[in-house]
Amino acid sequence: MNDIDSEVLPLSQGFWALLKRDLVLAFRQRGDMINPLFFFVMVISLFPLGVGPEASQLQKMAPGIIWIAALLSTLLAVDSLFRQDFDDGALELLLLSPHPLFVLVSAKVFAHWLVTSVPLIIASPFLGVMLFLEGEVLGVVMLTLLIGTPILSMISAIGAALTVGLRKGGVLIAIIALPLYVPVLIFGTSAIQAASIELPYIGQLAYLAALLAIAVTFAPFAIAAGLRVSVSG
Repeated sequence: MNDIDSEVLPLSQGFWALLKRDLVLAFRQRGDMINPLFFFVMVISLFPLGVGPEASQLQKMAPGIIWIAALLSTLLAVDSLFRQDFDDGALELLLLSPHPLFVLVSAKVFAHWLVTSVPLIIASPFLGVMLFLEGEVLGVVMLTLLIGTPILSMISAIGAALTVGLRKGGVLIAIIALPLYVPVLIFGTSAIQAASIELPYIGQLAYLAALLAIAVTFAPFAIAAGLRVSVSG
């Protein structure tokens, strides 16, 4: 047990140290926090102006509107996930660190999710009211985003890792990530739709949770491999 503890402790220390460092940097550069939230709010706010204020129509469209806005907000913010570290050389130090790279990239992705996605989750019920959602449906909106947005962040991080050495990698990230977003989008929107017409939605949440478990298990290794390829290339 002592040998196991001696191995786990440095891993956890590296994880929490990098998480704290990225959160401090994010709070110093508040634009990285505000831009995704502002974009999320603006996209959802413009839909009633574009399609009309009819309550029944907005209720039917609300799941897709909320999830597409969350998806695009994630894409908007992900290009900066590794870019600054690549530019100032910190990314090479991470690659040379004695800590496993998959642990370090997990910390970076978690920090990125806390900064960019948690504000969206908190704001989603207020924007859902604008789209005439109410009651239990608003709770389902938050729950689907809580489970689904980490998956979006990890998928986006794979694209960001593969394109970190390119000057205009944002378009390539979208090309890589968007097809992989589709299952999350389907289950997230269908859960909200089922809740809005008082049908069971536990199945959709279970599929989202399964996708999250798969992403947490395999995505850090894919991100680490992508970074090694990009930096060494």
